[in-house]
Amino acid sequence: MPSNCLEEIWVIFKGGCSTQAGDEMSSECLPEPCNKVQNDDSKEEEDNQTGVVPLSPVCDAIGVKTAEDGLMKVQMEEKPSADDTMRCIKVASKKKRQGRGSDASCTFRYCKCLPKMCFHQASKRGQHVKEPRGSGPFFYFGGANGAEIVSAYCEKRGWKRIFNKHREDFKLKWCETKSPRTYLNFREGKQLVYQIPNNKVLTTKIGLLSSLREYERVSSKVNHGRALRKLKMKEFIPTTFRMDVKEERESFFAQQEGMNNNYSEMWICKPTGLNQGRGIFLLRSAEDVAALKLKLQHKGELHGNKKMLHRQPQAYVVQHYIQQPLLLRGKKFDVRSYLLIACTSPYMVFFRHGYVRLTCDHYDPKSHNLSAHLTNQYMQKKNPLYSLVKEDTVWSMESFNAYVNERFQIADDLPRDWVLGPFTRCMQQIMTQCFLAVKPKLDRKLGFFDLIGCDFMVDQDFKVWLLEMNCNPALQVNCEVLKEVIPNTIAETLDLTLEIFNKCRLRQQILPLACQRDFVLLYNGLHSSESNNTENGHKFIKKKEEDKKREARL
Repeated sequence: MPSNCLEEIWVIFKGGCSTQAGDEMSSECLPEPCNKVQNDDSKEEEDNQTGVVPLSPVCDAIGVKTAEDGLMKVQMEEKPSADDTMRCIKVASKKKRQGRGSDASCTFRYCKCLPKMCFHQASKRGQHVKEPRGSGPFFYFGGANGAEIVSAYCEKRGWKRIFNKHREDFKLKWCETKSPRTYLNFREGKQLVYQIPNNKVLTTKIGLLSSLREYERVSSKVNHGRALRKLKMKEFIPTTFRMDVKEERESFFAQQEGMNNNYSEMWICKPTGLNQGRGIFLLRSAEDVAALKLKLQHKGELHGNKKMLHRQPQAYVVQHYIQQPLLLRGKKFDVRSYLLIACTSPYMVFFRHGYVRLTCDHYDPKSHNLSAHLTNQYMQKKNPLYSLVKEDTVWSMESFNAYVNERFQIADDLPRDWVLGPFTRCMQQIMTQCFLAVKPKLDRKLGFFDLIGCDFMVDQDFKVWLLEMNCNPALQVNCEVLKEVIPNTIAETLDLTLEIFNKCRLRQQILPLACQRDFVLLYNGLHSSESNNTENGHKFIKKKEEDKKREARL
């Protein structure tokens, strides 16, 4: 089949086969048909690992079913002809036009006539997977991020891994990507599920921004007494504008009207729902701002088109770029720390140190290479020198502390061990405030837990900035520091979560925690009268505001 035809097919069905949102397949993925069924765990909502796979009338070359003994069988037939291929494509296209998108997607993804690009994540387990039976306990892992670490932990406890996502007899379900099916048959107080269903109020750029703004607005009207001073957003969040809100969008562009090409202020534009640096770009000049304005106008026009109403345009935020960051050996860096919500009923929230991420190249604010501005490993891997210097791109917190003591303590009049002292306390205060901002919003059921990656930056004045919070943080261990940090973080995450979960079920006293090691307790939902009083005050003010709005409508 000609490669140009295959590329056209890919465009038509693009949504059904990418490993991550925003990924694109290259022509290198196109050559021959594959002899394996796709097992794209990283896209949880589209995974069809077990059960009967929907097939079109002409796509009967492959079948997947679970036999009575739990053995998954995959049957393949001979390579199809070009006519068979085109016939399958026409059937899938027709279904898609008729609004039967899911059927069309299944036809596309499981048809033997389609190229290797659709099956590029075939199961590493081969064509046969034995589904364990018996009394368990069982755990399910959907995805690839941290699969080996979580599986090793569970298997060490004697748990057995299941691969059928529809089974309801699991003790733990850890899914990389959320979908309604993940929570459909969840039994509160009997099972553990990773990721709180609506954690986007904390882990998306717009969700966090909106939550913090609302919290600050309501908190300003509450008398906190002698409670710990609340931080103002401007003290830890760079100035940010939402491009999906007309008033903020117009305010930003009005502010930039007098900007010329020699203007030194820079902004960074980020899509709210993506990670790994995808879709991010810098605004350095009046031309860049004008281009963004035109782009957003075009997206608005497309969204106004009746044919495009079903497609939500990507929402962006524009944030002030910190042009004078603190540098480590001349390189830009940020700090990844962890926020663990080990239990939501009652809330038990913890902090843990992570590691420092540095760029491969020396920092140059004028550089047009995005990897010089973004520190995450996904971006740094694009550097041709990454394989040679990757160990230098990740530091432990102890190394960071030692470097600051040596280079900055005397020169900048810092207290000794600034990293492990004031800096750590500042991160903890910011993370606690972010949690309190979303505390009334999160779905609360005994069994929900979440591990969130929090990214901080330090400027040359040693001011600490929160960049973002990420659900399902990267759990790769491709360098020595990560081999130490990540497995220990996951092990203690599950230890704490299980201990608290079991104590709640048995109505036992939760504290002290026998397995607590490196995690620090930030919020104890059992004994938080100050926070409860604040929350009650928030509810009272919110109710008054809602009553006023209701009266105004009447």
